[in-house]
Amino acid sequence: MRIALIGASGFVGSAILKEALDRGHEVKAIVRTPENVRQESGKLTVLKTDVMDTAALADVLKDSDAVISAYNPGWSNPDIYDDFLKGSQSIQEAVKRSGVKRLIVVGGAGSLFIAPGVQLIDTPEFPADWKAGASAARDYLQIIQKEDELDWTFLSPAIEMHPGTSGVRKGVYRSGLDNPVFDELNRSIISVEDISVALLDEAEDPEHIGRRFTVAY
Repeated sequence: MRIALIGASGFVGSAILKEALDRGHEVKAIVRTPENVRQESGKLTVLKTDVMDTAALADVLKDSDAVISAYNPGWSNPDIYDDFLKGSQSIQEAVKRSGVKRLIVVGGAGSLFIAPGVQLIDTPEFPADWKAGASAARDYLQIIQKEDELDWTFLSPAIEMHPGTSGVRKGVYRSGLDNPVFDELNRSIISVEDISVALLDEAEDPEHIGRRFTVAY
């Protein structure tokens, strides 16, 4: 496939990039800082593009089979809520202008329902430092759920997916829709490597067009 990957130098994006290249796909890595892309391949093109520039981004996305967005304006960004929503909507519009139909978005786990009518982000235990970014991802999910021109998918990771849970690619996972997937120890956990496996599986063999899904071990 010809994949356009937005945010290819980030924590999640770099893992997706490695998985996509390992599977033999051609990848356009769309980033703010090209020198942060550490991987090399004859199938990789690194492009510096501002996601807020919708017209420029649309030009870059043309001729792709799928767009994968791992966009994140940075957890330490004081404007993460506004920037995440603005950037995500710019990406969505750019995909439509580019003529590409397939968009896969990496969202957050905060919007998963842990009880009827109760989302993870609204529980007392949810970390305050993550709340602004998680709120933006939740609100963007509501926006993309109204999208009727694109074949979109929104992937929510397991509740636990951070550097301390990563470094292992098992190549297996279990999936759900709007509720977290828990293991026998009542943990919802997955490595960033196996999130990338699930995401590329979805890109190659779509099963969740027009909806959100989640994965964990």
